[in-house]
Parts: sequence; structure tokens; C-alpha cells
Amino acid sequence: MTVTAYIALAVLAIMIYLIIKQYETRLVLLGGGLILCLISLQPMQGLHSFATNMVNGSLITAICSAQGFAYTASYTNCDRSLVYYLSRPIRNLGLFLIPLCAIITFFINIAIPSAVGVGAVVGSTLIPLMLRAGIKPAAAAAAVLSGTMGSLLSPGLSHNAYVSEMAGMGIMDLISYHSVYSFMIGGVAAVGVFLVCMFLGDHKGEKVDVNNTDDGFVPSPIRALVPLVPIVLMLVCTVWFPELKMGVTEAMLLGTIACLIVAHPDAQIFSKKFFQGMGDSYGEIMGIIISAGVLAAGLMASGLIDALIKVMVASSDVARWGGSFGPFLLSIIMGSGDAGAMAFNGTVTPHASEFGMSIEGLGSLAFLAGACGRTASPIAGITILLAGLARANPFDVVKRTIAPMFFATFLLAIFMV
Repeated sequence: MTVTAYIALAVLAIMIYLIIKQYETRLVLLGGGLILCLISLQPMQGLHSFATNMVNGSLITAICSAQGFAYTASYTNCDRSLVYYLSRPIRNLGLFLIPLCAIITFFINIAIPSAVGVGAVVGSTLIPLMLRAGIKPAAAAAAVLSGTMGSLLSPGLSHNAYVSEMAGMGIMDLISYHSVYSFMIGGVAAVGVFLVCMFLGDHKGEKVDVNNTDDGFVPSPIRALVPLVPIVLMLVCTVWFPELKMGVTEAMLLGTIACLIVAHPDAQIFSKKFFQGMGDSYGEIMGIIISAGVLAAGLMASGLIDALIKVMVASSDVARWGGSFGPFLLSIIMGSGDAGAMAFNGTVTPHASEFGMSIEGLGSLAFLAGACGRTASPIAGITILLAGLARANPFDVVKRTIAPMFFATFLLAIFMV
């Protein structure tokens, strides 16, 4: 390797340390990328990457419209209605609440692709339900946490848009490609957490009477259907009416209109919530993508990626394990399933054919493994949120998820590529 490649390794180590210390992820990625470009005497590479990723049309429209819709569904309590009606039949199932709550969270997360968003909505209902049944707080939080990988099957997930564009295929085609593996790791998560909790005796806790805040919420069966509208539209149009060319943006906008018609809220506030969601998603999600792109440019300029590619070309096993456990470990350390997977997919995945792999295969492997890592991270935002709702320690929560997530990542590496 070149001198700059070794320097890049040192910079990466410092970046990981800063993220562990909970420095702002986008700042660390952006700063690290720009420093690597300067050290490599190619300062414009990072600036060009920043400018290019800022205006990535297909990503911006899919991600921003999906979050805009999610904000309106939250404002009108459509998401809470969906959780309410899905959770009613399972109230008295005892220990089996753990896998069932994981499964419910998984499917709701398809409709609400934000892990933190679905955690706030689902956790506030299902965690008290499990605590009342005598399930220990850490186990209740772990059950919901293990279900937050359903977004892998959502057209609104940024990774689906990113990898599908890179592979030159439609978003629904990519989701169809990795759906079997997404369901596989979702099943491993639900069953694995159930077995760990059973082994730890988490169903023998004291029954806690948790009273939810009476905020005047009244569930509506019609509103409960609204979060499903975009997904149903995309599935129906993809299968039976492909000539309509229903994309993510169009489906999310129609879902938003359905939300407005069904809930008939204050139209002015509703509009503000929609555009607030779009703006927040650009700052939060696109910000990660843009910053990871700058880091990717810095790693390319330093020569580290070229050295890594040569190693992977020499052995496809290196690519298999690096593409799975690399993002998995980075996501645990960073507390985010996005940053590590985005950096990997921006630098290594375009060269997938050199390792005898497809872009959609290696790209999907990286972000599925990244989701597993995030679900096993004690510093992930969703883990901290759910631990807070359950009044548990985040480290106690991930004690129940890390073994199933490690096994799920191992299965991905074995079967996916």
C-alpha cells in the first residue's frame, strides 16, 4: 500500500473513535473525507463529490417524499391507529408476545421506514403491553428493536434507492431480489431474541401497570389503512399495471392525499408537516449520503480502496466476509446502519464484477448487514429510544439482540453472494 493509504487507515481509526465518543456522524464523515483528499493532494475530489451528491435527483425524490408522508401519517395518528389494531389480538399471549411484537414491528416498519419513527409509535404501545404481561423491560425493548428491519422492504428506504440506481434497476426489482434474505434475517431476529429472552427468564418479571398518557387519541380503522396505501399502490401497479410507472414519489404523494382525505386535519398544518418531513429527511438522511460520498472520494484518492479491491479480487471469500461483517461491525461501532453501508457501497460495490459478484448482490449484502449491526448497537438512536420507553439500560437491551444479529449476518454471508 502507499503512504497515503496507511494514513487513510489512521484517519479511519480516529473517525471511529470520534463516532464512539458520539461526535456528529455527518461532521466526522465529511471532515474525514476532506482531510483525506487534502493529504492525497486532490482537494477538489471531495468538493466535487459533495456537489454531485447534493443533487442526486432519484434519491432525493424517493427519500424526501417518503419522509414527508411519514410525518403526515404521524400528525394525523394514522400510524398509531395501525399499531392499535394490529396489537389488540395479542394482549394475553405471555412469553409469545416477544416474537409477535417483533413481527408486528417488522411489518409496520415496511409502511413507516424510519427506525426511530416506528420505534416511537410501536414502542409506546407494545412495550407497555409486554410490561403488563410480566416481560422484563430490556426484553420488551429488544423485541421491538429486533423488528426494526422491516424497512429493508420499504420502497422509501434510502439504501434501496441508492443501490438500485447504482445497479441500473428499479427499486421494486431490487426489493424483490433481496426480499427472501430480508425476511430471513427478520425471522432470525424474532426467533433468536425469543430464545435468548426465554433462556434469561425474561418472562418471569414482575407485572408492571404502565399507564399511557391520555392524550385524547381515538383509534380509527380507516386511518389504520392509510400507512399501507403507498406500498399497496406500488405492488399493484408493478404487478398488474406496469404501464402506469408508479414510482416511490408518486405513491407517497398519493398516500399523503389519502391521509388528508381520510383524516381531514387542518390543511395548513398538514402541509407544513409534509414539507417539514421532506426537509428533515434531506438534512438527516441525504446528509449521511452526501457525507459518506465525500469520505468515499477521500478513500479513493488515498489509494486505500484500490488496495482493498486488489485483496478482494485475489479471493472472493474476502469480499463475502468483508461485505457482510465489515458494515455489521461499523454499524455497531457507529450506532448507525447507514454510514458504514453507504461508505462501503459508494467505494467497493461499484467494483463488484471484479470479485465475481453483482452490484445488487454485494450492495444489498452490505446494507442488510448494516441493519443487523445497528440492531445490535447500544449507541444507536433507536436502541436508546426504546430503552428509554422501557426504562432499561441500552446495553441490557443489546445483550438480547447481538447474538441473533451476528448469526443473521453469518447467514447473509453464506447464502446471499
